[in-house]
Amino acid sequence: MLVAVDVGTASARAGLVTPSGRLVSRAEHPLELNRVGSDIAEYDSEQIWDAVADAVRTAMRLAGVAAHEAVGISFDATCSLVVRDRDGAPLPVSPGGASRWDTIAWFDHRAQAEAEACTASGHRVLDFIGGTMSPEMEVPKLMWLKRHAPQSWARAGQMFDLVDFLTWKASGSNARSECTLTCKWTYLTHESPSWQRDFLAAMGLADLFERAALPETASRIGQSLGPMTAIAAAKLGLTSRCVVGVGLIDAHAGALGALASYAKDPANLHRHMALIAGTSSCVMALSDQPMPTAGVWGPYHNAVLPGAWLNEAGQSATGALLDHVLRTHAAGGDPTPELHHRVIARVTELRASEGPDLAPQLNVLPDFHGNRSPLADPRALGVISGLSLDSDFDSLCRLYWRTAVAIAVQVRHILDTLTVRGYGIETLHVTGGHSHNPLLMELYADAARCTVVVSTAEDPTLLGVAIVAATAAGLHADLPAAAAAMAQPSTELSPHPEARTGLERDYRIQLAMQRHRAELVALGIAGT
Repeated sequence: MLVAVDVGTASARAGLVTPSGRLVSRAEHPLELNRVGSDIAEYDSEQIWDAVADAVRTAMRLAGVAAHEAVGISFDATCSLVVRDRDGAPLPVSPGGASRWDTIAWFDHRAQAEAEACTASGHRVLDFIGGTMSPEMEVPKLMWLKRHAPQSWARAGQMFDLVDFLTWKASGSNARSECTLTCKWTYLTHESPSWQRDFLAAMGLADLFERAALPETASRIGQSLGPMTAIAAAKLGLTSRCVVGVGLIDAHAGALGALASYAKDPANLHRHMALIAGTSSCVMALSDQPMPTAGVWGPYHNAVLPGAWLNEAGQSATGALLDHVLRTHAAGGDPTPELHHRVIARVTELRASEGPDLAPQLNVLPDFHGNRSPLADPRALGVISGLSLDSDFDSLCRLYWRTAVAIAVQVRHILDTLTVRGYGIETLHVTGGHSHNPLLMELYADAARCTVVVSTAEDPTLLGVAIVAATAAGLHADLPAAAAAMAQPSTELSPHPEARTGLERDYRIQLAMQRHRAELVALGIAGT
């Protein structure tokens, strides 16, 4: 049996998976989050590790699997930044903060100014992150930490992307994944030397290697780090027979699980795109050649599959935006699954009675937490046009529907941007929470004008992690072989031709709203 651990924004999940890719059991444990204003969000890494242990032990119990039957384990996680001292104890990541809050969350935007300084440098590392540094990457967060929490910086002796922290806790190894270092730390896997020390020095991080204990060379995804330590095995309810594999970022695990069937067909990877959609959304496009694209992260080498290049676009708030609509509308409330279901059911009724193109004068620009792709503007703000005095439940449903339209149309914008660079995307492989939202699934097919593919795997992200664990445990020859052997069947949704006209209009409107927003921002700047 294989143990797959997925640490997302709000919870840690663990699954028990067979070598053929079948999920036997799954368990989940919530994460604590410390929010300070709109831009600062922090975790307690020890609480994350406790949540992982709880989820693993529960999944083992639900599956009825004995500890010695688990032969491989790996992890995925959000690209959050963990800060420890030389002895491995947590350090605060905010001035005056408690030491337990030692992890800057992936979506934390405190380092806006530092990200802009990275972009202004014009360094060639920008050629491999779409031309613009994001505050969600680690370098600007590290710069912020050194400037604003100098005591923590001076005491630091280890810093990790969250998934590398988890493999360190499990195995004791200081190895860092090619996925994390390439995608978040400006490490150029395809070059030698891979670290661009001149860039780090120019950003004031010449001492980063001492403070973070970074290795000179990253480790490939699925590489064995050896057996679990006795302490980790006891905490997770496993044994030292269980081998730990180098992990990857959560969205990348989702892409591996979603595209597993094509892992041995690199020449045609550019026809398939993975959409990992939950709180936020990541659009993952793979190819056998680098395709640099402005406003899209990458091209990253070896970040999902060996030898493949990845372009990673994204939307910083999608599921979170729909939650926000429910939370802030007068007829809304706590965004529980039940409220989402009520709204979706009523939208379906309204579209049946008023027409499928519901509330066409109500338009949303969904950049409420910035625009990650393709504009690469973390300071962008959302816009709602066409509001009335209506505040009843039906007005909430119309706004929810039009927000979902805006999210899907923005995926179309990303796809068009990638197509110009040489991708020939024909199928959109969707995984994550959005796969359970029928409105979004319909809209993705219609707006993207692609066949939408949904894996029958109960949890494709956990499948992706299990593929990594199987590789580390030696159950398959390599990562592509493990992916091909463990891939699960899928179902397809085709676009509705009759929806094309309305969504084409919505696409043009979204582009126009972007232009109008830029004009308003310029007027505001000119007036100050």
